[in-house]
Amino acid sequence: MAKSPRFLVVTDLHMTAQPRDGCPDPESRLRAGLAHAMAGVPNAELILLCGDLTHWGDEASYRKLKPFLDALPIPVVLMLGNHDDRTAFRTVFSDVPVDPDGFVQQVVSLGDHRLITLDTLIVRGEGEPLVHAGELCARRMEWLDNALTEASDAPCIVAMHHPPHATGFEAMDALMLREGEAFHDLIERHGNVRYLLSGHVHRTISGVHRGTPWAVFKSTVGQMPLMFEGTDSKVENLDPPAFGIVFLHDDGVLVHTEDFPAA
Repeated sequence: MAKSPRFLVVTDLHMTAQPRDGCPDPESRLRAGLAHAMAGVPNAELILLCGDLTHWGDEASYRKLKPFLDALPIPVVLMLGNHDDRTAFRTVFSDVPVDPDGFVQQVVSLGDHRLITLDTLIVRGEGEPLVHAGELCARRMEWLDNALTEASDAPCIVAMHHPPHATGFEAMDALMLREGEAFHDLIERHGNVRYLLSGHVHRTISGVHRGTPWAVFKSTVGQMPLMFEGTDSKVENLDPPAFGIVFLHDDGVLVHTEDFPAA
């Protein structure tokens, strides 16, 4: 019997051209995590990088990341998070698929399933300050609507950096996807979304929102402490980093998370 499709989820890499003082080295963490993942799941079909590829959104950090990803033995699907910069990313990763409006989102076939990745990086005007909440503007919502229509006979997994629902952490819930309820209205109309995958919170969390199950994954660098109240979204601890493993079965979706030794 054929094995079910499976893929790896790695999120919140926060790559920098040079390590930040007092912070884990993102390159060595990513190398350690992917080595552990490829050894444990050698038949994974792809690696999903679920946003915050860099910390500063600068070209130098993307250029540090690119050759490392190009050398991997399986395809890599790249997504953007609030620490990324769309222009700098597309300058370095010019071959990554984008939608007609230039947003970094695509549909990937995995057996009978469809993996739909969304670009929730907010659009800023020149000189506007960085905003860490997520956004799905009307153009991106329309693209998702069309993608789900085209995949009407397929079970779909939707991945986005920002959770479109509360996770229980006050500081991070203030920075979740702004259009979360409108997003859930849309996927309910289609009825073919089986699971939601996100990063952003730097913690292993799972739940169900309006009938749709979801999972949030740890970062490869610092993690969110057990601090439900408070508004400091920058606080981190040195809990072990992790990656996710998603199995796609005919009768459901199975999600694992695996801690790996911090280099």
